[in-house]
Amino acid sequence: MAIRAKILLICDDVGFSNYFKEQLFILGEHTVIVEPTFQAAALSLSKSICDLVFVKFSVLETDIGSGMFELRKVDLDCTAVILLDTQKDGLANEFEELGVFESIIWPVGVDKLKFIIDKGTKLHTLLAASRRLNQGLKENNQALERQSTLLAKRIEDSTSNLSRLYEDLRSTYMRTIRVLAQAIDARDHYTHSHSENVARYAIVISNELKLSAKEIELIRQACELHDLGKIGIEDSILLKTSSLTDSEWEEIKKHPTIGAKILEPLTFLGQVVDLVRQHHENYDGTGYPEGRKANDILLGARIIHVADAYEAMRSARSYRKIPLTKEAAILEIKRNSGTQFDPRIVDVFLKVVDNL
Repeated sequence: MAIRAKILLICDDVGFSNYFKEQLFILGEHTVIVEPTFQAAALSLSKSICDLVFVKFSVLETDIGSGMFELRKVDLDCTAVILLDTQKDGLANEFEELGVFESIIWPVGVDKLKFIIDKGTKLHTLLAASRRLNQGLKENNQALERQSTLLAKRIEDSTSNLSRLYEDLRSTYMRTIRVLAQAIDARDHYTHSHSENVARYAIVISNELKLSAKEIELIRQACELHDLGKIGIEDSILLKTSSLTDSEWEEIKKHPTIGAKILEPLTFLGQVVDLVRQHHENYDGTGYPEGRKANDILLGARIIHVADAYEAMRSARSYRKIPLTKEAAILEIKRNSGTQFDPRIVDVFLKVVDNL
């Protein structure tokens, strides 16, 4: 489905502005607003936020830093593309430091222009969504702390309302969990039910191990949140259909740490945070992010690792449209027993795999 973007062009050349709008007309039903200066553009953004801002280089001779500052005072997630007449030494680094999304030499082909508009628009949307999510997390955490303080005071005064207050706290807690899980699953339709499925598999394995109800609940919550850190990984990497480069793979390996850092302010999730951080640690010490080994890895994280790997192999992905067969996935789990996976967990998995 074609993206319909609202685009702001900052340009003091009427002829160029008209030509630019003609090029965008070829691409589809984009809305284009033209302003001659950064100040006028900031005023326009204050009335209606745009998906993407293009800046003609002649305008930049004022002060790009001050100009971007004015735009970001209005839209913190402002995504800007600089249009250059010719390549100028040193500008790329300067633009990068200022948080400019892209700089290109004009004129540019229609296909490349479409690509930049699509990616820039998606980036702006993701940045805005991430900011809203972080704000929601902060507000939820503050609400939980307020409720905890209120709960402690009321326990001292009377125990009559303890049950109701506990349910209020639990309700807020569960809403937080669901918001986070939904934010993860909404990133990619291929992984829409991934966290839910991983939780189901991990619970079956945990029950076979006869873990306590409390331990199983912690594992279930960690499964729902284990890929939260992927919200900080670019779509171009997450949804890549070909093999990842070394640098792209290093970005992917950051997601357990990113997820743990996002969750750390929610103090009631302390044990869950450790499970999220460790769910890609390998039994032989070759995993990430800390290179933990054997029993130095939490049991819950070792369970999640097996459940996560099996679910991923049994599902379609952007890089593999056809899932592995059940037999092939089981064989892969067996093959990596003692290296990637805890042999004890693999043995239990093999007993219950027909129930997954």
